[in-house]
Amino acid sequence: MAKIKRQIIRIDEDKCDGCGKCILACQEGAIQIIDGKARLVGEIYCDGAGACLSVCPQDAITIEVREAEEFDPSAVERRKKELEQKKLMQKEVPYVCPSSSPVEITRQFPAGDTEEKQEAGSGQISYLSNWPVQIKLVPVKAGYLENADILICADCVPFAYPDLHLSFIKGRKVLVGCSKLDDAEFYELKLAQIFIQNSIKSIEVVYMEVPCCFGMVHLVKKAIERSERQIPLRTIKVSIKGEILESIDYNEKRS
Repeated sequence: MAKIKRQIIRIDEDKCDGCGKCILACQEGAIQIIDGKARLVGEIYCDGAGACLSVCPQDAITIEVREAEEFDPSAVERRKKELEQKKLMQKEVPYVCPSSSPVEITRQFPAGDTEEKQEAGSGQISYLSNWPVQIKLVPVKAGYLENADILICADCVPFAYPDLHLSFIKGRKVLVGCSKLDDAEFYELKLAQIFIQNSIKSIEVVYMEVPCCFGMVHLVKKAIERSERQIPLRTIKVSIKGEILESIDYNEKRS
């Protein structure tokens, strides 16, 4: 490929400590940690805009003007898709252990008893109908996901909202996670694969009012976009006092 004189990044490997912050800042995937140092993996991936400069704590990245291969946006898109697939394959559970074997749960009541009587009694009835529930462990093609209504629940919600089973779990398959403490990017990729490979009827996201928990809503919306599926989405915000603060139906907003 012919080279042209243009702006492109330069990484001082003597200063670089391999922290990886530049990788997160680079939207084109032009940088990679190799042998403990940040390296420019291809001139065609670097647009020379320098988004990585300000995040480097060691001031190891600068912009220089030199002969370099021309920036190629189409190559960047191909690389990003390859990296996403690689991350998904690397982080997916590589074997089936008892905790990740998909199970669909059915409920049976004593003779003469009914679901309504159980609800009117102790109020302790469980409506969980699938296992596992952790997003990391749920197989992408678990049988119970096909034609399912999905509840994606932030893992703090059950401790704040006492009526979760009757209000939200009943009639839905449950996926649980934390967008702050876990790998949100992996969640986004995993959920996108679930939406692509299964016919999902609807999605409800229940999350806490604390700011970091809204990340669950954001990543679910991004996963739906990645899947290119039209899936009805509703979000419910719960207060730390156990109250419903907000309910948004995105299907109504789109119509």
